[in-house]
Amino acid sequence: MKNKSLSFKLILYLSGSISLIFILIFGKNYLFSKDILMKNIRNNAENLAWRTVNKIQITLTSVEKISENAAFFIEDSNPNKEQLSNYLKMIIEKNPELYGMGFAYEPYTFDPNSLYFAPYYNREKEGFHFQYMGDETYRYFFLDWYQIPRELNRPVWSEPYFDDVLMATYSLPFYRHIDNERKLAGIITTDISLEKLTEIVNSVEILKTGYAYLISKYGRLIAHPDDDLILNETIFTIAEQRNDENLRNIGRRMVRGESGFKPFISIKQNKKSWIYYAPLASSGWTLAVIFPEDELLEDVIEQTIAVCVLGVLGLILLIIIISFLANSITGPLREMSKAAEAVGDGDLDAELPPIKSNDEVGLLTQAFANMKISLKEYISQLKETTAAKERIESELSIAKEIQVSILPRTFPAFPDREEFDIYAMMEPAKEVGGDFYDFCLVDEKKLYFVIGDVSGKGVPAALFMMIAKTLLKNEALRGSSAAEILRNVNDIIALDNTTSMFATVFCCLLNIETGELEFANAGHNPPLLCTKGKGFEFLNVKKGFVLGPMPDFNFVSEKIKLNKNDCIFLYTDGVTEAMNSDKEQFSEERLLQIISASQDHNLREIVCSIREEIGKFVKIEPQSDDITMLTLKFL
Repeated sequence: MKNKSLSFKLILYLSGSISLIFILIFGKNYLFSKDILMKNIRNNAENLAWRTVNKIQITLTSVEKISENAAFFIEDSNPNKEQLSNYLKMIIEKNPELYGMGFAYEPYTFDPNSLYFAPYYNREKEGFHFQYMGDETYRYFFLDWYQIPRELNRPVWSEPYFDDVLMATYSLPFYRHIDNERKLAGIITTDISLEKLTEIVNSVEILKTGYAYLISKYGRLIAHPDDDLILNETIFTIAEQRNDENLRNIGRRMVRGESGFKPFISIKQNKKSWIYYAPLASSGWTLAVIFPEDELLEDVIEQTIAVCVLGVLGLILLIIIISFLANSITGPLREMSKAAEAVGDGDLDAELPPIKSNDEVGLLTQAFANMKISLKEYISQLKETTAAKERIESELSIAKEIQVSILPRTFPAFPDREEFDIYAMMEPAKEVGGDFYDFCLVDEKKLYFVIGDVSGKGVPAALFMMIAKTLLKNEALRGSSAAEILRNVNDIIALDNTTSMFATVFCCLLNIETGELEFANAGHNPPLLCTKGKGFEFLNVKKGFVLGPMPDFNFVSEKIKLNKNDCIFLYTDGVTEAMNSDKEQFSEERLLQIISASQDHNLREIVCSIREEIGKFVKIEPQSDDITMLTLKFL
């Protein structure tokens, strides 16, 4: 038998053919039963999800109605302070589902002598509490819960947040009729504890281990059996951690307000499951109910197993006879099958059966041994290549998202302000850097704007940029001078700056009424200033030291007066140091020449023309550094 072909061993296929017939029959029975079950499960899931959604919606709707009634009360009766406080007290004490309510008036609307007026009444663990919100440390009319419904001119549910308890805020504009014109008077803010909604979600019982969870309109987990995930994770961050594209697509559909029934890997048990998701119309939240697949198919599997057992019993006698006759033929194949299964499970050191003959089994064993050697080498190389690629791609992706997401990108940035115009852009290089810009109104009279460039590349530079940008803005909003802003931020960064990273920064504060421009420089490129009769010139500024390497450095504030139509242009070294294939830099001289030629254009055209000329200059040479520009015109 040593040199005989496997054709002599075909007896093996007899038992295999018979078994295949039974497998096809049992498989068809299983699939048919599974299809019927899944149709029923989908209907049950849909009914369960919408019943739960309706329960939650009833709670949210009651909050919306209470807020609407409060708006009618204010608009119709124009109450005084005492009436407002009594009304708030009555509403909160008679509606246990409410955590608190307040009436935040527009500046000088309730009292011509008062910038802030916002009575607020809320329940606490041991009673109730009344206060007036609003002072220089809590400028409520700049906060999201006030600004968003004010700008959208409609009520808005906030993202859930934690403040002693898990809660959400419903903000509703209210109005006054002045000279037959309906004008915004303020925002009603109604806070609710999400404890009841969480109880509704957690009370959903699905099979043995099924569960439900609730996400916000931006995908953040509001209610989930795992408390550690609530408000700490979104469906997208979990999908990113798992590299689960299916979960990411389901999350997109959920935040778009769609409903559906999809397979996915459970967040809680990390096993195959089915999910039905349905939206809450008023808040934009979405409820999901999870059905573990193994529990769904448990009855079908048990039924199939029972049928299989009956079939197997009928085959046992025949298989015993076939096995006895074919044992000498199938023995080597069985050993080879065990070795192949071990290799398939990842054990590349599994022992192969010895080669006893030169037939097909012997040749297969030799080929399999060669394949194991090649596979080990390939897997080793693939692991190294994949790990390096994933690490680089992940770092670049995260850094780019951080860099782009925190910069203001909506222009015109202040459409209701006619005293000035501002425009900025940042174009990152292929390798992530640390350029940034920012601007905001410190108060009604002062505009803060800044540009900066962080040393180094990659994720560390992007994170350092985010920290520096945030700290600079926070210091500006405290009302500090330009020099104080740089000094305070430098002291904070230098305290734990073990990597000795640094940033060059040019910080400005513009008095919108007088045109006085205060600025301080931390080692950044000098800006260009355009004045009447002179055109653009480089502004002579003190160099200053960079932010970050060491504390206790005093920066110097300088001031100039901007007149009507004067313009200032800030940039990073990615503009002047852009390099063509001949290693020639774009240069400050070329920048001055180009910007002077476009000084009569609007701000967007000025920035775009400079970017276009940089592109023409470098041609096909890849961009080596971030290109960032910010320009402001005093009108």
